[in-house]
Amino acid sequence: MLYSWLHLVALIVYLGAVIGFWLMLLPSTKILEKHDDRVRFFARGLKFYNPLQIGGLGVVLFSGAFQLTELKAAYREMFIKQFAYDLGIKLSFAFLLVLVSVYQALGIGHRFVKRVEGGDAVKADEFAAVVRRMRSANWLILFFAGLTVWLGMRLRQ
Repeated sequence: MLYSWLHLVALIVYLGAVIGFWLMLLPSTKILEKHDDRVRFFARGLKFYNPLQIGGLGVVLFSGAFQLTELKAAYREMFIKQFAYDLGIKLSFAFLLVLVSVYQALGIGHRFVKRVEGGDAVKADEFAAVVRRMRSANWLILFFAGLTVWLGMRLRQ
């Protein structure tokens, strides 16, 4: 029961971070007039967003794994017959979700933050490319998260 609540709260935190990035950080960055202000603001926002996103996703994964272990113990030999196909599909999309989330947070976001904190100049076209890649990854994250949540809800039926 505790793992179910932890899983739900972590999922809300994770999805809130992803949706907040899309609805708050990206539009707020466009409002600023000076390029340097935009770069610093975006880097500061990513310093909050990246750990929240990856931390929330980590708790979702571990709490889901703990629930799965309890479910396997309860169903024993019937587990494979009852859940194998649907669970396999859900876990495949969850794996893709993890890959895209880690790519966004660490592959793009973390490198950008370290570059800005290191004092490197970020040109306008480079900044636009980073924002475009982050936005594209965010759409993929929303797609895979929605699909994974939907498949998870189907498992409960």
